[in-house]
Parts: sequence; structure tokens; C-alpha cells
Amino acid sequence: MKPFQIEIPDSRIDDLRRRIAATRWPADSGSGWDRGVPLPYLRELADYWRSAYDWRAAERQLNRHPQFITEIDGVPVHFLHITSPRPDARPLLLTHGWPSSIVEFLDVIGPLTDPAAHGGDPADAFHLVIPSLPGHGFSGPPLQPGWDVRRVAAAWAELMRGLGYDSYITAGGDWGSFVSLELGRLDPEHVAGAHLSMLLTLPSGDPAEMARLTPADQARLGKLARYDAELSGYLRLQSTRPLTVSYGLTDSPVGQLAWIVEKFREWTDSAKVPEDAVDRDRLLTNVSIYWLTGTAASSAQLYYESAAYLRAAFTPGERPEPVGVPIGVAAFQADPVTPIRAFAERDHPTITHWSEIDRGGHFPAMEQPSLYVADVRAFARSLTA
Repeated sequence: MKPFQIEIPDSRIDDLRRRIAATRWPADSGSGWDRGVPLPYLRELADYWRSAYDWRAAERQLNRHPQFITEIDGVPVHFLHITSPRPDARPLLLTHGWPSSIVEFLDVIGPLTDPAAHGGDPADAFHLVIPSLPGHGFSGPPLQPGWDVRRVAAAWAELMRGLGYDSYITAGGDWGSFVSLELGRLDPEHVAGAHLSMLLTLPSGDPAEMARLTPADQARLGKLARYDAELSGYLRLQSTRPLTVSYGLTDSPVGQLAWIVEKFREWTDSAKVPEDAVDRDRLLTNVSIYWLTGTAASSAQLYYESAAYLRAAFTPGERPEPVGVPIGVAAFQADPVTPIRAFAERDHPTITHWSEIDRGGHFPAMEQPSLYVADVRAFARSLTA
């Protein structure tokens, strides 16, 4: 494991600004967000990215945290490793998803590692390991096929063994939830529990099961139907033709910006624009990592490699393999795939912790960091109760 610092060359930042200035813009449909990211909004955001956003400030903030590179199964894996000042802190592995990055967890690092300094109970301290998914950001792209969710989970188990952690909690949303579940299946001897801020739940097809749903459950089914019909185009494209779309995303920073910003508007607790839910500079830091590392193509490959896994996850009546460790679920209300508890407990009988959280969406550690921290702490406490 080698120490790592983020050092983006000036030439790459200059190239980003030049490309934004030279953007060839489409005609304005005047349709608001119904057909995608509105032109006036994106032009203003892109201009801010070019002329006012400070990547170097973001880079300094990231580099304040200890970072490392190690090779696992032939892939360079980048990760943050922040140890708590409390020696008996519990190890916690945090995994981001797409189109997110390690940036997702920046606001929770302090409260999780040093709760006493943030008004919390010192006994709630964690040692944090926050890796970049293979092919995302500063982790190298897999050069061989087969890097699906299960292989990522196996790599994370190896990472935690290499760090000397015999028992740890795993947590995350989006891909991070899938990886956490797989870790619970793969490494139950060392995984003390899995905390999920996203969990897909589908009906089994049993009419009696449907009849027992509450009006709130029915509303969540409606949200899931909208996600499947309207919001999942990226998933279908990246799980079938990831390379084709990546040419435009890798060549045009504004294309990359629109591709990611749309998800932050549709998946978060935002009223009108993504910045209602997520700080603008933090959002642009996340986008900048994808652009500056050129990982549009390599990040999309996880969808292609995990296509069979995703088909099973989205198939009603398909029962997942059991997870032999305690599971905690934080159901954030603005997530387009907010879980239904009856379905979740049917499929995952080891659920021991469930929270209904009325604010926040798909990126809760960015949107509502204090609520996210509180729920992770509560789950960890429940494991020793």
C-alpha cells in the first residue's frame, strides 16, 4: 500500500476550461426538466464551472485525508483510510455508487471518526475506509472482464484483510448497497453488519401480499414504476452499450456535467435544481473527478459486467441469496427507489434495524450528513446491544 496524493496537472484544468468555452450548444426546447437538463440552467452552471469553481481548493480538501493506492486482483485501488483518535473505534467501510465518488462522504468523515469533537458520544467512533470503485475516479480501470458487484466485494474483503481489520461494518448506497450485501454473503466471518441507504424491493406477485400494502407502500411502488419507466434510461444504456455513450462524455465536459447533474436533480430531495439538495461546489467536485480522471467509460463498465445481477434485482419474485449478517436499512423518502419494509423483510430476514427518514434522497451522506451519521451510529450500537 503506497501513500497517494491527488495532483491534477494545470494543463488538464486549462483544457477543461477551454473545452467548456468551446461547447457547441443545442437548441433550447423550453420544456424545463421534462426532456432533460434545461439549457439555461446548464449554461450557467457550466460557466460557473469554467470561471468560478476552484478545483485546487477541492483538491486540498481531499488531500487533507490520508489516501493510498494498492493493487488487488490486478487493479490499482484508491482509498481513504482515516483512523479515529479513539483506539477502540470500530472499522467502517463506506462504498459510493454511480455517479458518485469518495466526495459523497466528505461531510461525514469528521463526525464518524471523532464524534467527541462534533458533539457526539466518543463511543460511537469509527475507523473509516473509503475506496473508489474500480474504474471510478482514482482507482484504475479493470483491464479484464468479469469485474461485477461480487468481484468488487471480494476485492473489498481483501482490502480490509490487508488493513488488518478482523471485524468491520460495511455501508453504502447505490452500488455501495449492492457491494455491502455481497460482502455480507461473501465474508460473514468478518462483516459484523451491513448498513444500506438504498435497497431495491419488489412484489412477489402474490395478490395477498399486495392487498396488505399500506397507502404509503403503494406510493413507493408508484415511485419505483416511474423510475423503471422514465428514470432508468442510463441503466439500460450503460448495462448494454457502455462504450458508445462514453465517447461523448469523455470528449465533452458539458456532456459529462449534464449526464451527472440530471441524476442529482432526479434522485435527491431537491425542489427545483440539484443545489437545493447538494452544495454546488461539492457537486462540481464530484463531476470534476469523473472528467479529470477520464472515467466515464470505465465507471459505466460496472453496469455491463453486473447486467445479470441487475436483471435479477429488478425481477419481481426473484429471491436474492440470503445474507448471513445483520442488515440495517435507512429509508430516505426522496430516493426514487425507497424500499417497502414488508418486501425487504421477506427477502432479507436478517434485517435488525430500520429507519424511516423524512428528508434526503439517493445521496444521503451529501444531502443530510447529520441524519446519515446518526443512523449509522444507531445501527452500529444495535450490533452490540
